[in-house]
Amino acid sequence: MRLFDLRLIIAFLFGLYGVVLVVIGFGFTTDEDLAKAQGVNINLWAGVAMVALAALFAAWALLRPQFADPDKQPLKEL
Repeated sequence: MRLFDLRLIIAFLFGLYGVVLVVIGFGFTTDEDLAKAQGVNINLWAGVAMVALAALFAAWALLRPQFADPDKQPLKEL
């Protein structure tokens, strides 16, 4: 597994933003905010979805790692 695999970076960012939204959804949502969103705690649901997406990206990166083929010759200049 490569440390700078783009899927892991995306998973980290989605996970970080998702956790922030879950915390805001649980701890800082007022009744006025819920009234604006017609009773839906959108921060909480968006955060849960982002954490789930981050878990999918991380699982994808761990289960299907990308490796360079050392036997493959580089392209020659045109």
